[in-house]
Amino acid sequence: MLVLSRQRDETIMIGDDIELTVVDIRGDKVRLGIKAPSHVAVHRKEIYDAIKRENQQAACLKQNELSALRPPLVPPLGEMRRARPLGPATRIQGSPPPNQNQKRESA
Repeated sequence: MLVLSRQRDETIMIGDDIELTVVDIRGDKVRLGIKAPSHVAVHRKEIYDAIKRENQQAACLKQNELSALRPPLVPPLGEMRRARPLGPATRIQGSPPPNQNQKRESA
């Protein structure tokens, strides 16, 4: 951790875009002014921790809700069916019977 001493109205630069200025000192409290771009979130540590904790809880709840809605990828063992091998007499649903194919080819 870098520790710097600053007096009232003195500024610290963080990178090129963030300015941290000592606005006031009263007893054991220091008031800071922070200038940062709008895409940089600035929070007190306790607020940041609370936001992070709530986001993690929401992500866990969302994941649990999604997995409750989604069917399992592999069916339970008792529900698995044995697949029949496709032989020459077996045709795939939606395909024409072999006799119709022969008629089309000869026509």
